[in-house]
Amino acid sequence: MARLFRQAAIIGVGLIGGSLGMILRRKGLASSVVGVGRRIENLKLAVKLGAIDHYVVDAKEGVKDADVVVLATPVDTYQRHLEEWALCLKSGAIVSDVGSVKGELVEQCERLMPDGVHFVGAHPIAGKEKTGVAAGSEDLFSGMRCIVTPTKQTNPQALERVRTLWQEAGSTVLTMDPHLHDKILGAVSHLPHAVAFALMGALIDIRTEVPSLDLAGHSGGGLRDTTRIAASSPEMWRDIFLWNRDNVVAFIEAYERSLGELKQLIRSGDAAGIEKALERAKQEREKFPVRTG
Repeated sequence: MARLFRQAAIIGVGLIGGSLGMILRRKGLASSVVGVGRRIENLKLAVKLGAIDHYVVDAKEGVKDADVVVLATPVDTYQRHLEEWALCLKSGAIVSDVGSVKGELVEQCERLMPDGVHFVGAHPIAGKEKTGVAAGSEDLFSGMRCIVTPTKQTNPQALERVRTLWQEAGSTVLTMDPHLHDKILGAVSHLPHAVAFALMGALIDIRTEVPSLDLAGHSGGGLRDTTRIAASSPEMWRDIFLWNRDNVVAFIEAYERSLGELKQLIRSGDAAGIEKALERAKQEREKFPVRTG
C-alpha cells in the first residue's frame, strides 16, 4: 500500500488511538505519527510501544503540519479541541475521529472546520474493557466493522482516504447517515452498556442492604458475561450517553417495559407466560450472526 499521509497526528493516544498509530507506522501509511496528549508517561509509553514516532503536549504544534488528525478523545472534548487548534491546520488537511456518537457531533465538527479543511466522521466498532495504549494492538480492528458517516458537505477525496485508512487497518467499512448511526448504535451498543452499568449499580445496592451477602465471591459466568462491558471507561460512556441522550432514553424506556412485563409474569407465577417470553428472546438471540474475531 502506498503512503496515505505524510504526517498523521493522533489526539489521545489510548487504546483506539494507540492501536491506529501502530498500524499507521507498521504499514507505512504515514511517514510520521505524532501523538498529542496530557499525560507524559502515557506518551512516552506510546513511543516505546511503537504507537507514535514522537509526541508533543502543545496540540497546535502537533497538528500544524498534519495531513490527517484523528480525534481519539472522549466525544465531549471535540469542540474544545477544534476551537483550540483547527485554525492551525493546513489547507487540505483531514480531521476524523473514532467516536461512538455521530449525529449532532458530526454537524458540530463540520461547522468548526476552517475553509479548505475537511471533516470525515468514523466509528471503528472495536475495543476492549481495558483502556490505555498498553492495551493497544495492531490487530484490534482486524475483521471488525468501521462506520463512516459522510454528509452532503463531506469532501469525496477526504472520505475515500479515510475509508482506505480503515480498510488497511483490517476493517470492513460501511457508510451510514450520522443520525441513523446514532439510532442503531443506541440500540445495539449504548443500551447494553446502560443496562450493564445499571445492573452493577443494583448489585451494589443489594450488597449494601444485606452486607452479609458475598455476591462477588459467588459470581459465575453469567454475571461476568452480562456485566463485562460495565468495566468500560466511565468518562467515555458518560459522554456517549449525553450526546445520544434522546435515543438512549427512548431505548431504556423500551427495556424498562420489557423488564416490567417479565417481572409481572414472575410475580403472578405465570409459568407458561414466562417460558413464552424466554423462548421469544432465545429465538431472537439465535438469529445473531456468529463472529469468529
